[in-house]
Amino acid sequence: MDKQALIDELKALIIEECDKEDEFEVDDIDPTLALFGSDSELDLDSLDSLQISMAVKKRYGVRIEGQKEARMAMASVEALANYIIEHK
Repeated sequence: MDKQALIDELKALIIEECDKEDEFEVDDIDPTLALFGSDSELDLDSLDSLQISMAVKKRYGVRIEGQKEARMAMASVEALANYIIEHK
């Protein structure tokens, strides 16, 4: 699995699943920046986290279980890509 292609897919998935189409495009998202918290430009919340988790499970067959694991996996788009690659 090509990591850069996966990162671009994940950025598109996040924009779509979190209804950010009016605010962001794929190229606007830095894959190394935080997805959640005060450092995030995306203004995502816990519901967005759940939607991303469900979309990742559906599209890639990878489950993100537990709060600690979810926090690590969704630290950034790049972290999420690494998590998917490791658990696929």
